[in-house]
Amino acid sequence: MTLIEHVRELRNRLFRASLGIVAGLLVGFFLAQPAFNLLKEPYCSLPGAIDAFGKCQNFLLLSPADGFILKLKLALWIGLIIGAPVWLFQLWAFIAPGLHRHERKWAYVFVAIAAPLFAAGAVLAYLVVDKGLAFLLEAGVTGTDTQLEVTRYISFVTNMILLFGVAFEFPLILLMLNFTGVASARRLLSWWRVVIFVSFAFAAVATPDPGPFGMTLLAASLSLLYFVAVGVAFINDKRRGRGKEIYAGVDDDEVSPLDTTPEPVEAGARVEASDPIDAPEPITAPTPIERRYDDMT
Repeated sequence: MTLIEHVRELRNRLFRASLGIVAGLLVGFFLAQPAFNLLKEPYCSLPGAIDAFGKCQNFLLLSPADGFILKLKLALWIGLIIGAPVWLFQLWAFIAPGLHRHERKWAYVFVAIAAPLFAAGAVLAYLVVDKGLAFLLEAGVTGTDTQLEVTRYISFVTNMILLFGVAFEFPLILLMLNFTGVASARRLLSWWRVVIFVSFAFAAVATPDPGPFGMTLLAASLSLLYFVAVGVAFINDKRRGRGKEIYAGVDDDEVSPLDTTPEPVEAGARVEASDPIDAPEPITAPTPIERRYDDMT
């Protein structure tokens, strides 16, 4: 295919993917209210959020358009999730022709693992939001009966869900390094101190909840997933026979043990004299070509 044909195919794929997202957006517009009721459950479970009549307090709206814009945002998130089979298929259909068969196989495996990991991170984040809100409201100077602004609250919850979901994809990076032969399982295991430190540092910086509960839970989950990925890497190395190479136990700065015992060389067969080669015929010089003075013009 020429460059123009690739660009045209990309345009068609993007158009079809956009149609899938728009269709999911229309469905998500009707599901935005149930999704909002689900996201506000951690806030309603707080003691300070219950009014005198036993009902959950309403959120604050700082602008008349905030409610409608928030509904569109929730509809877009739902549309991306519902339309994921369409736009993911279009993306895969554009990339797949340039991959080999074994690369396609591993792509299917990693995508099948990535979706449950992201879902697990999202569920864990939803559970962490409850504890995080309780810590923030109790540690604040305004008490637990503070009324929250709706757009900031939804942004807080969705950022937690997105952060936990993306962070749970970390084991896939380690497995890709191992399955492609870049790093062995023993090398991955040797990084455990660095990985645990980086996990806690990442959780402390990236978690919107400044409390210790969410940070510790995210860092512990990442550390656990790291050791699970290393265990899978050991199984893969054992299946492929890695670590049994001739220089597997040799350090990078160590001289390789070479076998210097010379192999015996047998005498070759005797070469008989061949018939004399006939002398070549003498090469006579070509006769000079006579030229006239007017041939040079």
